Amino acid sequence: MTPRAADRARYDRATAHLDAPVAIVDLEAFDANAADLVRRAGGKPVRVASKSVRCRALLERVLSRDGFAGVMSFTLDESLWLARAGFEDVLLAYPSADRSGFGELARDPKLAAAVTVMVDDVAQLDLIDAARAGGTEEVRVCLELDTALHLLGGRIRVGARRSPLREPAQLAELARSVVRRPGFRLVGIMAYEGHVAGVGDAVAGRPLRSRAIRLMQSAARKELAERRAAVVRAVRAVAPDLEFVNGGGTGSVQHTAAEDAVTEIAAGSGLFVPRLFDNYTSFSGRPAALFAQPVVRRPGVGVVTVLGGGYPASGVAGADRLPVPYLPEGLRYDPQEGPGEVQTPLLGSPADDLRIGDKVWFRHAKAGELCERFESLHLVEGDRVTATVPTYRGEGMTFL
Repeated sequence: MTPRAADRARYDRATAHLDAPVAIVDLEAFDANAADLVRRAGGKPVRVASKSVRCRALLERVLSRDGFAGVMSFTLDESLWLARAGFEDVLLAYPSADRSGFGELARDPKLAAAVTVMVDDVAQLDLIDAARAGGTEEVRVCLELDTALHLLGGRIRVGARRSPLREPAQLAELARSVVRRPGFRLVGIMAYEGHVAGVGDAVAGRPLRSRAIRLMQSAARKELAERRAAVVRAVRAVAPDLEFVNGGGTGSVQHTAAEDAVTEIAAGSGLFVPRLFDNYTSFSGRPAALFAQPVVRRPGVGVVTVLGGGYPASGVAGADRLPVPYLPEGLRYDPQEGPGEVQTPLLGSPADDLRIGDKVWFRHAKAGELCERFESLHLVEGDRVTATVPTYRGEGMTFL
């Protein structure tokens, strides 16, 4: 029996009492992935990205481990919800226009102490001030650095379009605006290098593309390390008591941790290890989060149909954004249909061994987005479900 076949047997036994669709997290794999992130961080704390988990119980589980500290959230509403639930260090990774949320933040000492908001423009400070509604609490602020690699004099850009702040002087100027402004305290810098951390450099069957990605990422790491260090020096000259400099992501943990200017690493997808994180030379993880769909039809030889399954991930539409049939091994989509909203035909010789009601296990393309489809995650240890915990959706929270 192959390791994957053994996993399938365990998952089927563990969930035999549960009807599909169903989602699980293999806790042995989850914990092993967490340990590997800490190892790669080389002693620097790992801030867990909540968008890649979207389950409070699992956030609490990973934060109870040595080497993890703090949450990186994705909306202000989520940040306040987590802070009210007892999370004491929440960094909002994206600017917000949630006026009611900023009003609540500015009125509540507990929330103001726990939550740090992201800015890259004075206009965002203006919005926060206008939303205070009489609240006088000091708002903790983090500045975001644009990490994109510019080539050919800026004519080619590689990296996400995030912050407009690129050069040390630009961040220092905004830092001065924050420091001079009553009601705000500058506490951090964030720089997420998604073109390194979130792009696999070992694309199956694409050796030339893989080499090109590795060359790009090597150049990007070198350029960003130099620029990030200069930015930190410039901002610390304005705000010497800066608490943290956050960088990295699952695919670049060890590289970013090696920079002296960086004090903490962000990571989240590496806990679940969805399919987009299979293609890296720098690390390998264990798939920990899966979902199962039930076989409901047998249309012919070498074909079964499962209920639903059309759960595409965000990003540029393409085959790499689709879930992948994982267990049993050897199933594939019908190229004329793909994963469907209500039904999904699957092709391959393993289909002939599947019966009506059997489970087919899938891996999502990305991590936390799976939890927007399920109200609960069944936590598997060995061949048993040892707990069932709600996702954000299961707690009635859909932040985006």
